[in-house]
Amino acid sequence: MQPTTAAEAEAIQDSLRSRLIIPASPVDLPPTVVGLDVTYGEQRAVAAAVVVDVATLTVVEVATHGGEASFPYVPGLLAFREVPLLLAAIERLSTPPSLLMCDGYGLAHPRRFGLACHLGVLLDVPSFGVAKTAFVGTSTDPGPARGQTSDLVDADEVVGRVVRTQTGVKPVFVSPGHRIGLDDCTDLTVRLSGHYRIPEPTRQADILSRSALRAG
Repeated sequence: MQPTTAAEAEAIQDSLRSRLIIPASPVDLPPTVVGLDVTYGEQRAVAAAVVVDVATLTVVEVATHGGEASFPYVPGLLAFREVPLLLAAIERLSTPPSLLMCDGYGLAHPRRFGLACHLGVLLDVPSFGVAKTAFVGTSTDPGPARGQTSDLVDADEVVGRVVRTQTGVKPVFVSPGHRIGLDDCTDLTVRLSGHYRIPEPTRQADILSRSALRAG
């Protein structure tokens, strides 16, 4: 159901949040991860889904979907703008995803239900978010070396982790979405960041969505 007002959207978030599962223990990680991103133009947006092999960081498959965003931009309600586009892109993959990496937030969200939570719950697939900037919470700066982290805390709750993916570069902000815990999200973020600050699945999804938007 697509809401027409911010109040309706927040009510849907509150309802879906009851279905969230965040395991306390490590989970079995799949051999591939699907990176997701959306690029916006003046009249059109393109969602990209990129399947990346965890062991080699090679791209296995890609899919895109272009259309109009059906909900306005409202901080905290980005999922209602992006989920319909992303679901359409995911459906074009040859096999259902085993794990989703979103360019956005999971629990690190004012209502503990960011884009990664929303998609994960709707598909009942493990999911997490890797964002370029903080949205909620406070943290200390992690150490300068690749793999060093610090907790992201909001209202006395650890909602994510600030992760240094490459030595000497700005960190990213990682938060679990559904069916995967924070430690697994953190480890995967570092493993999937080959030579760049942004992990390869969402980096490739960003490149693909921008290219597809330019191509029309």
